[in-house]
Amino acid sequence: MTSESAPAPVGFIGLGNMGAPIATRLLAWPGGLTVCDVRPEATAPFTEAGARAASTPAELAEHARVICVTVIDDAQVTEVLTGPQGILRTAAAGTVIAVHSTISDQTAEKLAAVCAEHAVEFVDAPVSGGAGAAQRGSLAVMAGGSDAALAAIREPFACFSDRLVHTGPVGTGTRMKLARNLLHFVSFTAATEAQRLAEAAGLDLSALGKIVRHSDAITGGAGSIMLRDTTAPIDPDDFWFPILGHVRNLGEKDLSLAADLGDRLGVDLPLTRIALDNLAAGLGVARPALTSENS
Repeated sequence: MTSESAPAPVGFIGLGNMGAPIATRLLAWPGGLTVCDVRPEATAPFTEAGARAASTPAELAEHARVICVTVIDDAQVTEVLTGPQGILRTAAAGTVIAVHSTISDQTAEKLAAVCAEHAVEFVDAPVSGGAGAAQRGSLAVMAGGSDAALAAIREPFACFSDRLVHTGPVGTGTRMKLARNLLHFVSFTAATEAQRLAEAAGLDLSALGKIVRHSDAITGGAGSIMLRDTTAPIDPDDFWFPILGHVRNLGEKDLSLAADLGDRLGVDLPLTRIALDNLAAGLGVARPALTSENS
């Protein structure tokens, strides 16, 4: 690692839709920036702005002590780190490699073990927020790695992130990203179901989208109920029970009404049925099972 008086030189590999705006924010990093991409035209704006360009990851590693990797998939990440011209061919001991690509958590753990053989730190550091957040410097980063590695990346990452969460050891950053994106894409699927219902009801789909974006910006959307540190059932005397019980009551009422509307319009709403069946238990406020004595 570098001393406090000498900011670590940073390298960035992969200047695509996400990598380019992240790397652009790092142009302001006082330790200097070296970039690398298989497309020479992708590095041109960075060299014009004062960055160094490297032709291979191995060359880049000669000039950087914190290296960010934003490429497409597990195979590309593995090649960038361990290939014939990979980072580990030249990386100095103590170098930190942070992979922003969403890869398998098992791949992250395997690569961390290979890096350790070279006295190099590995961090799985997927990001959330999209290119717009990268441009504004407001990405969320979920980082799995050692305390020392997190200390090394915290300051340079502040150039493009305003929320860096240390999730635990290597692999946990990716696991958190997969959980986060599960919610993201399941909600997209739910949105398509809502649009089918609205379309069958003769409603303006763009107006519905505006209402969703407006209200979610106020309430926080699905994240607004992710407040507890466990998914276990809530004790009736717990502070959260009446709050989430109220959410359950509203949700079950509205989901039942939507399911009924779908039945009348002939629209299949499978996610609505699943949500109606699972909302209460998922919130931790399932109703007591009916028995012959209380039915």
